[in-house]
Amino acid sequence: MSFNQTTELSAYKQLEQLFETKGGSKFDVKSLFASDPKRFEEFSKTFKNFDDSKILFDFSKNLIDEDILAALIKLYKEANVDGLKKEMFNGDHINTTEDRAVYHVALRNIAERKMTVDSVNVAPEVTSVLKHMKQFSDDVRSGKIQGFTNKQFTDVVNIGIGGSDLGPVMVTEALKHYADDSKLRVHFVSNIDGTHMVEALKGLNAETTLFLVASKTFTTLETITNATTAKTWFLEQTNNNEAAIAKHFAALSTNAEEVSKFGIDTKNMFGFESWVGGRYSVWSAIGLSICLYIGYDHFEEFLRGAEQMDQHFLNTPVEDNIPALGGLISVWYNNFHKAETHLVVPFDQYLHRFPAYLQQLSMESNGKSVTRGNTFTNYSTGSILFGEPATNAQHSFFQLVHQGTRLIPSDFIMAANSHNPIHNNLHQRLLASNFLAQSEALLTGKGVKELEAENCPKDLINHKTFSGNRPTTSILAEKITPGALGSLIVYYEHLTFVEGAIWNINSFDQWGVELGKVLAKKVLKDLENEQLQQHDSSTIGLIETFKQWNK
Repeated sequence: MSFNQTTELSAYKQLEQLFETKGGSKFDVKSLFASDPKRFEEFSKTFKNFDDSKILFDFSKNLIDEDILAALIKLYKEANVDGLKKEMFNGDHINTTEDRAVYHVALRNIAERKMTVDSVNVAPEVTSVLKHMKQFSDDVRSGKIQGFTNKQFTDVVNIGIGGSDLGPVMVTEALKHYADDSKLRVHFVSNIDGTHMVEALKGLNAETTLFLVASKTFTTLETITNATTAKTWFLEQTNNNEAAIAKHFAALSTNAEEVSKFGIDTKNMFGFESWVGGRYSVWSAIGLSICLYIGYDHFEEFLRGAEQMDQHFLNTPVEDNIPALGGLISVWYNNFHKAETHLVVPFDQYLHRFPAYLQQLSMESNGKSVTRGNTFTNYSTGSILFGEPATNAQHSFFQLVHQGTRLIPSDFIMAANSHNPIHNNLHQRLLASNFLAQSEALLTGKGVKELEAENCPKDLINHKTFSGNRPTTSILAEKITPGALGSLIVYYEHLTFVEGAIWNINSFDQWGVELGKVLAKKVLKDLENEQLQQHDSSTIGLIETFKQWNK
């Protein structure tokens, strides 16, 4: 069935009716646990990874029952999500506004299956880039590749922005445990604010520092400005040794001419194709900093975990398809409960940058208001995603989650086994107790009768009442290994894909990012010239004040 507005689909209308008949925002999931002792089994799925490790996805605390889930699955089928999924995995140009394939799935094709774009099998090319990454990272880590004074590299500075920064930052933090045997430290610069570069370079030795410049076109204004500043610093530290640049800079780019002009040896250029979007590029050459930090073997495990979730998503019927179910539940909250946010809380300090990474994945993908049929939607689309690691988050914004006036669907993520089981594993048990207790408290709440039984003062009863029925999805991994992290990221990638497919939007362009960039170039000229171009009075006032104070 072809459609333009999702609201046209019969399943959407059925879900609207179910929302009303099931009590709407007062849907009582607590009572379903009481009446169905097997609810956890029925609404949980276990993902088995390539190394036989497992990740449990518990959807049972969500505001759904069998009728609602059946209607959501019907919506999935009416929206022909499987059809779009097949097109993506076939290398078709599903990014219609830019006429491009969306083929990040080919980047983790470790099995080297035939995967084609425009009748060309891209698997050999992907494998070739991975081999280049392996050789380079192995040689740098072993000391075979050294700086211009024949000293081994001690520091890597990755210069990028957006997906060229968020992915590598998140993964190197998440897998820091696996860098124990590496002598390399990694640093990341993305902000055009000079402070970011100055702080990153503090204490570094030019003779032992390797720079990675991550820009597909090698023309991204922020990245090239930062790269030029790094180059200037390097030359200042090396008595203007221009020839040394080739040994200390590598490019994650496809523009050989600009890379060479910068002074980088094109042998140290790592490319990726137009069918790799920035927010999906961590699996590509953009992941070189990860290879350097944790070693290529661990990076390959990361890819294998991603590939395993890809195959699950591609081949599993929707009824048991974990990313599909996650996406459907997200649509249920967004479009029927009118929830505007999605909270992701990792109970794992290594995952402290995971919510920030998911913000770009989710909001840049589905922050759209025009359908594939080129009309404005008459329903809401992308959610506002936010999050911080627990348990610290419990002492900041969890008050709003528990007792605020807004419904905030939440994902709790934890590993059963810590990489750091200190104090006789007491820390992990305390962490687990919070992981389990918070989701249970959000489910069950606390009512007047319980408070009265505790002899709570009458004037405090309302203040201490918790409504409960606040939904959570609990994701429990055995351990956050490279493979588990790869699978977890891809779960969210495909969840986001399912949302966009149901909303009939193009999740793979980002025109909203471009307008600000274009205007910034215009304003930059005004900051450098006396005569101003046409702007609104606020912008003119701000420009003039900045120029006056910046003197």
